[in-house]
Amino acid sequence: MNGGFSSLRSEAAGAMRTVLVSAESLQLTLKPELTQEEQALTHATGGKARETLKAGNEDLKEMLESNKESLKLEAMKRIVQLISKGKNASDLFPAVVKNVASKNIELKKLVYVYLVRYAEEQQDLALLSISTFQRALKDPNQFIRASALRVLSSIRVPIIVPIMMLAIKEAASDLSPYVRKTSAHAIQKLYSLDADQKEHLIEVIEKLLKDKSTLVAGSVVVAFEEVCPDRIDLIHRNYRKLCNLLVDVEEWGQVVIINMLTRYARTQFTSPWKEDGIFDESEKAFYDSDSEEKQGQREAKPYIMDPDHRLLLRNTKPLLQSRNTAVVMAVAQLYWHLAPKHEVSIVTKSLVRLLRSHREVQYVVLQNIATMSIQRKGMFEPYMKSFYVRSTDATHIKTLKLEILTNLANEANISTILRGFQTYVKSQDKAFAAATIQAIGRCATNISEVTDTCLNGLVLLLSNRDETVVAESVVVIKKLLQTQPTQHCDIIKHMAKLFDNITVPMARASILWLMGEYCERVPKIAPDVLRKMAKTFTSEEDIVKLQTVNLAAKLYLTNSKQTKLLTQYILNLGKYDQNYDIRDRTRFIRQLIVPSEKSGALNKYARRILLASKPAPVLESAFKDRDRFQLGTLSHSLNIKTTGYQELSDWPATAPDPSVRNVEVIEPVQEWAPSLGKAKKPKSDKFYSDDEEDEKEEEGSGSGSEDDSSSSSSSSSSSGGSSEESGSASEEESSGDSEKTSSDSGKSSSGSEVSSSESESKQKKKKLTKKATPRKSKQTAADSDSDENGNGPVGKTSSSSAESSSDSESDSEEDSDSDSPAPQKKTVAKTKPKVEVKSKKEVSLLDLDDFSPAPPSAPKSSVFSSSLLSDLEGLSLSNVSSAMQVTSSSFGPVKTYELLHHMTGKGLSAKYHFPRQPCLYQPSMVAVQVILTNSSDHSLEEIHIGDRSPGSLNVHCFNTVERLEPGASVSVSMGIDFSDSTQAANFQLCTKEDQFSVSIQPAVGELLMPSTMKEPDFCSEQKKLMGMNETSATITMATANTSKQNISKQVLSVANVGVVSSDQNNLQRFSGRTVSSGALVLVTLELRESSTALLTINTEKTVMASMLLRDLKQALSQA
Repeated sequence: MNGGFSSLRSEAAGAMRTVLVSAESLQLTLKPELTQEEQALTHATGGKARETLKAGNEDLKEMLESNKESLKLEAMKRIVQLISKGKNASDLFPAVVKNVASKNIELKKLVYVYLVRYAEEQQDLALLSISTFQRALKDPNQFIRASALRVLSSIRVPIIVPIMMLAIKEAASDLSPYVRKTSAHAIQKLYSLDADQKEHLIEVIEKLLKDKSTLVAGSVVVAFEEVCPDRIDLIHRNYRKLCNLLVDVEEWGQVVIINMLTRYARTQFTSPWKEDGIFDESEKAFYDSDSEEKQGQREAKPYIMDPDHRLLLRNTKPLLQSRNTAVVMAVAQLYWHLAPKHEVSIVTKSLVRLLRSHREVQYVVLQNIATMSIQRKGMFEPYMKSFYVRSTDATHIKTLKLEILTNLANEANISTILRGFQTYVKSQDKAFAAATIQAIGRCATNISEVTDTCLNGLVLLLSNRDETVVAESVVVIKKLLQTQPTQHCDIIKHMAKLFDNITVPMARASILWLMGEYCERVPKIAPDVLRKMAKTFTSEEDIVKLQTVNLAAKLYLTNSKQTKLLTQYILNLGKYDQNYDIRDRTRFIRQLIVPSEKSGALNKYARRILLASKPAPVLESAFKDRDRFQLGTLSHSLNIKTTGYQELSDWPATAPDPSVRNVEVIEPVQEWAPSLGKAKKPKSDKFYSDDEEDEKEEEGSGSGSEDDSSSSSSSSSSSGGSSEESGSASEEESSGDSEKTSSDSGKSSSGSEVSSSESESKQKKKKLTKKATPRKSKQTAADSDSDENGNGPVGKTSSSSAESSSDSESDSEEDSDSDSPAPQKKTVAKTKPKVEVKSKKEVSLLDLDDFSPAPPSAPKSSVFSSSLLSDLEGLSLSNVSSAMQVTSSSFGPVKTYELLHHMTGKGLSAKYHFPRQPCLYQPSMVAVQVILTNSSDHSLEEIHIGDRSPGSLNVHCFNTVERLEPGASVSVSMGIDFSDSTQAANFQLCTKEDQFSVSIQPAVGELLMPSTMKEPDFCSEQKKLMGMNETSATITMATANTSKQNISKQVLSVANVGVVSSDQNNLQRFSGRTVSSGALVLVTLELRESSTALLTINTEKTVMASMLLRDLKQALSQA
């Protein structure tokens, strides 16, 4: 024993000598004697483990003290490996610190990794190397500079705060964005060490917020949120820059920036949730054809979204496709708290996508969906299948999905949901089965149509073998019976019969409460239940005893003859119970119900107190009140306010001055465009005015294609080049189109080249103009870019005159000299409006819409010649028999719907109508005519169709409108395959600067095309479409609609069908086919007595039939 002790003692002494030698080399003084704790530790440690650890560390120390760099590097790699495995390597600190001044870059990096880990624990030793860290801050290698600052900020000693402050300020001005990023991280460490440095740190944060590097943006916003989250004045000047940089910032930086911008937006913009805001106009305009009434509505809705508010929503939308779930969740909460109500639904699909991730992610996302689904059920109803419970789900995931399904329940889907609940009740997971029963109770409360069904189902569960299921059923039934107790005495009796078999205390207490509350409705059963409880009173749980005392008191008041003795017996038992709650309740009840001298006047009110009518409990979602917390936060997840949580402020009644955000807007213009704009603008104006004069003169001479070619040649000659050079420039330009996605630095350099000299070649000018403007200056540099970018359409005209010269069919016929001749139909299909040349003519053609009724082909006359229209009239589908030919509509008043309001579209407005003509692009498409108008005071360029939703939507887009002058309009045609559905076609209408989300939703009647057939053929086809394919209703006709002519007028105004001639006066028939699938649609209207009529629709498309029946019924019943 003594020998072992002496060996340990000698080992410890040897270890101390090693430490002392290392300390002497670092000029440190350590205590030569061991403390009591160290001695105890020495005794407790096993000899072998001590020897192994000592041998390993000694080996590493020898390698670190070696003269060979390779051995030192290998030792550091092994030490970092130990740290990564959670092993303690702090005793190697002295040996590692000696290598901090090594000239080997790799070794120095590893030393800094070690020091960052142990600098806080070994502060005294780390302080000795401060001079080395300060020298490293000047190192030419950016990673060494950043690592030195990281180690310096990890030394938590107040005495070096001034050194840290100086290092952070210098690093904030470093040329390397990586070092600037590290300085932003060091700000938080210094603030936690010394909060008195706040003002100096805010100066550094303000400087770093102006940084244009995406590497720095996320880190500095983290520092801002930590140090001065209330200083939103620092964000004003950088708001637009942060919005535009957001897509390129690293993922965790995106999360922080989005959360910060959410709080900022709630303080700077007015609420977009005002009822009937301007955003609802596009939806309502579909049903409202009265332009004057719409104008009145717009005047009554003054809300206009701030452009900076829209900028934030537009720039965060692409992040919904991020691979990082936290980013998607952050964008979803931003849209929930900031977007107009009709735009929030775009986050739905992304949130549902996250449900395929890990269960931890599912849990957080489902919590947020549960909160969202309470307020807006319609968002998640289409994805209800995603919330069906899987057998592999954990209990907490199952419960959340159950919560969401209950929130989504309505009259339409309740039958499907209840079928699923019946399966869930049988689950082996008892907690989940109990939650399902509660969900059934909530459905029964919320949807009155299924209340009885749910009650009956819950009563059947009372005979279940599982006590948990039975107990939960009793509790839920008790709550449901309170809503309408008079109708359910049988259920109360049934529960009384099962009382002996139920053992769960809460369930027994619930039955006793029901017996006491409705004892007058079950006068024979309640006393008997009390008798049974008197026998077992002493062995019951406390909650059951309390309800037994209550039952005894209520029966004493209502049926004292039978229960007086029983009540006294139970009150005596309760008087001596071990639980003081039961003893107190017993004394209180005795004084209340039993008349005595002490009770006084109180027992007169006993009946009113105990038998008072009680309000029915409201079964609410557990997530009902969670919307008071910001979505995606820890506070929302835990449903309590956590430390550091910052509440979202309410929307301001009036928006603060938006000009405070204009400071940053000037900077990109000074960087990019001022030299470009100032040098080019006067010359460009003169250039374009000459060009337009030439075009107008040649327009008078009459040839469209010659006009375009001459204008392009004149523009090329005025810039000093020949027509051959113009052709080569256009080739360079087309190749430049594929290089639009070049980096911002490339764009800025090319921009400076153009602005430095006016005598550069035509090719470089055109290459510049086709490149996309950086997001940073997208809105602000629009005016200066519009003049220089004007060269684009001219060059484009020269390279593809076949497309741009075909403004009408006659032009395309005369286009024999074009560079790329194409077949006639191909040219018509790719019509490109040339608005500069024929803006006056387009405006005059649009005036035809003001006349009523107008022929449906009126707007098309600007695009197609009369010869083409005559050809179209004879067009027929190959699969249609001669008896049922598809024809043009004989009647069709043009209803124009608003697609984009000029206020929302920043000057661009769009309207559309259905011309009811066969679509040239595909037979299955519905033709749509869109009228684009520039209501702004500057030209709009590159108007085109962007992203489409849903992705499977088949749309034939109109060709890009290169330029639309102020006040000019142009009519373009589209084709959309709606697949016989009224689901809206959502897409983006884009200009060079902006993107606007719009949607075209067709009425069911516009999905049809008329077909002509004889009456015998009609009757024959109708017989084939009987039974489930027939939909009918009796309608009351308006007095003005009883004549045959007016009936046809009303039917044709609703549906694009053909009239079938009939010999019977009281019978009118109409026939058509669905555009997409060609399914036959037959409409029959049989007039009866007293202005009633039988409206019948025969078609395989039953959903379309019911919708068409509704529309026709409304049209015919209204005058």
